[in-house]
Amino acid sequence: MLVLAASLRAIPRERLAAALASRELDHSSVRDLFDLAEALTAADSIDHAVDRLERPSLAVLAAAAETSDDAGWTDIGRLADELRGLGADDLADALVADAASVLQRLEAKLLLLRDGDRIHVPIEIAARLRTRLDDDLPSLESLAAHAPPVALPSDRPDTGLLERRAAETAYSTVAATAELLSGLAVQPARELAKGGFALPDAKRLAEAAAVELDEFPRLVRRAIEAGLIVRDGPVWLESDAGAEWILLGTGSRWTRLAEAWRARIPAPLRDLVVRRSEALSSSSIRDDVAWYYPGGGAWLRDGMDRLLEDAEALGLAVAGEPLETAALVLSGDLSGAAERLARHFPKQVDRVYVQHDLTIVSPGPLEPSLDARLRAFAEVEGRDLASSYRVTAASVNRALAAGDSEAGIRDFLERISLTGIPQPLAYLLSESAARFGAVRVGAADTSEAPARASVRSDDPQLIGTLLVDQSLSSLGLRQDGAHRLLSRFPPEVVFWGLSDARYPVAAEDAEGRIVRLRRHHVGHAPTPAPRTDPVEALLDRLAEADAEGGTEQAWLARQLEAAARAKETLTVTVRMPGGDTADYLLAPASVANGRLRARDRKSDIERTLPISAIASVAPAPAGS
Repeated sequence: MLVLAASLRAIPRERLAAALASRELDHSSVRDLFDLAEALTAADSIDHAVDRLERPSLAVLAAAAETSDDAGWTDIGRLADELRGLGADDLADALVADAASVLQRLEAKLLLLRDGDRIHVPIEIAARLRTRLDDDLPSLESLAAHAPPVALPSDRPDTGLLERRAAETAYSTVAATAELLSGLAVQPARELAKGGFALPDAKRLAEAAAVELDEFPRLVRRAIEAGLIVRDGPVWLESDAGAEWILLGTGSRWTRLAEAWRARIPAPLRDLVVRRSEALSSSSIRDDVAWYYPGGGAWLRDGMDRLLEDAEALGLAVAGEPLETAALVLSGDLSGAAERLARHFPKQVDRVYVQHDLTIVSPGPLEPSLDARLRAFAEVEGRDLASSYRVTAASVNRALAAGDSEAGIRDFLERISLTGIPQPLAYLLSESAARFGAVRVGAADTSEAPARASVRSDDPQLIGTLLVDQSLSSLGLRQDGAHRLLSRFPPEVVFWGLSDARYPVAAEDAEGRIVRLRRHHVGHAPTPAPRTDPVEALLDRLAEADAEGGTEQAWLARQLEAAARAKETLTVTVRMPGGDTADYLLAPASVANGRLRARDRKSDIERTLPISAIASVAPAPAGS
């Protein structure tokens, strides 16, 4: 532990912060570097780090522990010979050729230390490993062994039916994700204090995405991991990347989701799984993962369950059994996987049927850009292979309020309609455009506080209707003359409340000019709010403690105290009266009042020395 504490003192802050972020320890109990070294060599902290090591790194660490002396030291040559003796020639060759890259992962987790060609494994870590090897961890021989051979099937089953079923699932996932983004673009979802979407928003979005409420959190998680939605303060929004994604074709949309899935799998593990591409199965993937992470445990099982669950949703597996598209994704051939799945995707269309009952029916999945345009002035009624939309006075008013025009809507429909524009729809467009702005919403004058919004109309009867409409009671409207109402809510809230209640409302500025409001909210990837980082707070405490007791004498005292607690034997170099130095092999018992009390291992007597007379301390030689 003393070697570890001294090494921690010399590690640059940035590297130490990265190392501590990968370890689990009780930050609150650490006051100085010796406390930190003690926390890092506690059994729970060691187990947490070891259980997350991939097999090659664990094999190297176990071999280093096996070849280290009583003080925890070995060297690269001895370690390489041990690995070769175990048959791990590839690991030994890599160690000799580029020791830095092979040992870097272990050193970065503070599981071992390097001093040139010498390697130190803290004795607590070595002892913990020896306890676990050939118990809940494989033996050293097994860790160094090559991956088990792959048994290739004699016959490849016909996967055509499975691929079609997988494509249907993948298409449904892409469509549900698109509906989630569209729903958030119209109305952001509130975040609960305990995490997750507020139940009303979750129900609304789950219904729009046509997924069960218990499946909805997984849909949201995949969208977050792909960067399609972001949290902005207390609400979740479609991200700017999501706004671009929503306009892509189905194949490109799927590729983005599959890419995010693949990014969660470590590269070496991807390569390991790809070797089974001819015999890929759910059990073989689990076998490979369990082999690659021998420590495993609940964290690994839960992670695998999530990966395979998402693989099902993305059409990479059916009933738990991965398909060839999974191997293509894992190997990095995302375009090949997308092309293979897309063969079974329903063909997108660019024409619709506009009907007399004010509905618009698409005979197949509509091209994303056309779908987005239709949604601007029509409500989505049904989302399936054949989608349907309904044009209403409220939906047209919403489009006009967002800056669209009657002529623009007519031109778009004439371009994509296979049946022209029926007379009832033409009349609705004309009437909506004529009535647009019959109700105006703007900001109230500051003198009218607490009122923040003003609602006015030239029709006093319409003002009266707004005042008694129970669906608008949440806006708290109160009359201020025959043609005017006031509300304590912001103008935008009042505007959309009236719009949702299907009134012909327009927003206006202080001069009475109509302004265009868009309900489409896009969130940009937020800059994380400053918050206390426990690792940074710990490093600040360590720096402060080192500055307060940073003299060499204080450092020596802490080393001796730590050795006394750990019952370690040290080589203590003492300054003699004539200026010479002498080395003593001492087992510290206590440090008090500037003096060390220790037992001399060679003469078997108790010595008391002033700390000011001690020049240095070092771990005892091997075998002492």
